[in-house]
Amino acid sequence: MAKSINQDTCIQCGTCLPECPNEAIAEVDGEYRIDPNLCTECAENDGESRCQAACPTGAIEDAA
Repeated sequence: MAKSINQDTCIQCGTCLPECPNEAIAEVDGEYRIDPNLCTECAENDGESRCQAACPTGAIEDAA
């Protein structure tokens, strides 16, 4: 299952962008979004993906 970005929690800081090894995160219409077709959940940190570990607000979560 891919990750998604909770737009209510995201502060649009862009910290997650350089963390994604698959370039699955992009800015679309002023919001950061994760392409589920590119996200491989590069979990390396006890179950957290690199983007999750970098996000200062915890806005990145499992996609519904």
